Amino acid sequence: MEYTQEIVVNVPRDRFLELFDNPSLMSHWQKGLLSFEPLTGVPGQNGATSKLVYKRGRGTLEMVETILRRQLPDHFDGSYDANGVHNISNNQFIDLDGTATKWVAHNIFELKGFMKVIGLLFGFTFRKETLKTMEAFKKFAESNPQS
Repeated sequence: MEYTQEIVVNVPRDRFLELFDNPSLMSHWQKGLLSFEPLTGVPGQNGATSKLVYKRGRGTLEMVETILRRQLPDHFDGSYDANGVHNISNNQFIDLDGTATKWVAHNIFELKGFMKVIGLLFGFTFRKETLKTMEAFKKFAESNPQS
């Protein structure tokens, strides 16, 4: 499954990245994030891995993030692995006249086992969740938070 979502966030790109690239702020815009734990490498840099734990329903979802490409201010790509799911997320950040940032997120999901069935039946929810997360970041960034 592959799709692209985009959103315009009404903050300059440098401010966008200051907020986006700060793990201590992730819980403000990533719903259900319980913890972010660096595992290997320099956090946020190419090749680094981190464990993210999210509250999902009555349980938790654990995934491992691997930074594939960090070419800020333009690109940030990562892979995200959880039980039965491998996701590659390619993110592009486009400066709009110094006043706003266009965030383009291209996602590729590889599903295995039971998750393959879930993907066939409810694939649209993956797109919806991606857009919800992007909208949550937009709301957070535009609220002029402290960083």
